[in-house]
Order: sequence, then structure tokens, then C-alpha cells
Amino acid sequence: MGIEVVVEGLTKSFGKQNIWQDVSLTLPAGEVSVMLGPSGTGKTVFLKSIIGLLKPEQGRVLINGVDMVNSPEREIMETRKLFGLMFQDGALFGSMSLFDNIAFPLREHTRKKESEIRRIVMERIDIVGLLGAEEKLPGEISGGMRKRAGLARALVLDPQIILCDEPDSGLDPVRTAYLSQLLIDLNAQIDATMLIVTHNLDIAATVPDNMGMLFCRNLVTFGPREVLLTSDMPVVSQFLAGRREGPIGMSEEKDAATLAAEQLNGTGPGAGPRSVVPQLEPSPGMPVRQGALRRRERVMSMMGQLPQAARTAILNSYTPAPGGGRL
Repeated sequence: MGIEVVVEGLTKSFGKQNIWQDVSLTLPAGEVSVMLGPSGTGKTVFLKSIIGLLKPEQGRVLINGVDMVNSPEREIMETRKLFGLMFQDGALFGSMSLFDNIAFPLREHTRKKESEIRRIVMERIDIVGLLGAEEKLPGEISGGMRKRAGLARALVLDPQIILCDEPDSGLDPVRTAYLSQLLIDLNAQIDATMLIVTHNLDIAATVPDNMGMLFCRNLVTFGPREVLLTSDMPVVSQFLAGRREGPIGMSEEKDAATLAAEQLNGTGPGAGPRSVVPQLEPSPGMPVRQGALRRRERVMSMMGQLPQAARTAILNSYTPAPGGGRL
């Protein structure tokens, strides 16, 4: 089972530029979470801070009692072994075959025999659907295959926490849909805690149990997916609808005068609740997602704290539809 990740009061700056401040959230064990946000809002910086590759100025990241910000480096390095990290571009070595790329962490960090390494690597290659491509070089395969190879490499050390940095970048909508299903199937198989950083609305709408959003140097919200998907906050509405009108500008947030002019012209964010599309289910033959079962129990226990629109969406998602399935 995955491990809970607790983030408390995290603040990160580069020089005088504040990236985000006082970010607090909990990634529930074994559940899939997504962090949204416009480009340049520090989503990748947030991932690197969780794993301890960047040092925030304030706050804590607690994993099994180890603080990835302030604990001794030896403890941080040991805890980092619990992670699998999938980079934007796959981060593969161009001169190595896919097999050797995926085997690299095992050869680097373990003393396993080559026969055992081969068994593990081929299992992971099978999971991500790359059987038959293991001897190809990264330059000989598509971007989508490179993504899946990067995911296979992130899995070889049996991580309990998986971080995916914009896994959809460079992929067309069809490949993105395949990748979304792969992430859900993976969670069903290994029950790892997963955090996906993205600005892809299809992934955001269909994959996660929980969603958060970074904007204007703050965590706008984090919680069950239905809270964000039904939110009437202008920045959330604008982002999810992909509109020009709203607080998000081309390079940063818009000033008050621009927002006022949009409202006056009647082009501001539209009102009215959005429908919440069903979350992806594991493919036929996959085990039941244990994270989804735990999530249901957790969310039902906190219903009284949630907005009405989110409560309605949650109840609809857990109500059996006529003829089976869910509404």
C-alpha cells in the first residue's frame, strides 16, 4: 500500500521571486491526486520539493516520520527510495536501449543479479505495454512510448509513492487517453500513492481521486476531485473551461481594471454548475482499486464539510444507475 504524504506550510522562493507560499495538503495513501495550474505556477518545483531535490525556505514534508525538508540528508536519501519519478520527457539515456534504461536504477541502487534484473524489467515493460520494444533506442520510438518507458523505469524499485511530471506533454489526445487509463490500471495493480502534475483537462477530469490547483503563489484548493470540478471560484472556472476571460492572463494574473472591464462587458466567467464526468475505472481483468475504496469511505465521512455542489456530485457518482454501473 502507498504511503501518506503530509505537506505543511511549504514556502519556496528563488532569490526575491516567491514561487508559492504556505502550501498545506495531504496526499492520502494509495490514492491518485492531481495538481493543476497554469504554466509557470511552480508545479514542477512542488514535485521536486516533495522528493527533497529542492529545499523550501519554510514548512515540512512528512513521509513515514521523515521530514524531506529538514531531516538529516541520510534519512532523506533513504526515504527517497520509496519514490518513483516520471519526468516530462521520460529523461531516457539516448545511447541505451529501453531495457538498459529501465534496468538502470536496479543496477545503480541494488546488488541484484542480472537474471533477477531481467525478470523485474520485463515485468515492468509488460505492465506499460512495451513488450517487443525493449531493444530499441529512445530515438527509434514515439513520444508516447518514451513516456511509458519512463514510467516503467519509475516502477522498477517498487515505489510506494509515484510522482508524474506532466506525463501528457507532447502527446496527442488519443495517446493521452491511453496514458490516463494506464495510470489508473497501475494504481489498481500496485496501490501506490500517486501525484500527477498537469495542465491537461482530460487527465484532470477523469483520472484523480483528489485535485488541487496552484495559482498566484498560493494553493487555491485541494481535496476530493468533485470539489474542484464543481467550484465556482473564477480562477478555477476559467482554467477548467479554457477561457480567456478570468483572473489568469497570458503571463500572470490580470489586474483589477482588466477584470472589472470583463465583468462590465459581460465576458467574465459564466455561472452555473458543471457536470462531473465519471472517473476512469480499471480495465477489465484488473484488481479493484483499494485506494478508491478507502477514498469512498474517507469522502463520505467528510460530506458535511463539503460544498453542496460537490456533495451532490459525490452522491451521484456512488449511486447505482439503472441496469448496473453508476450514475
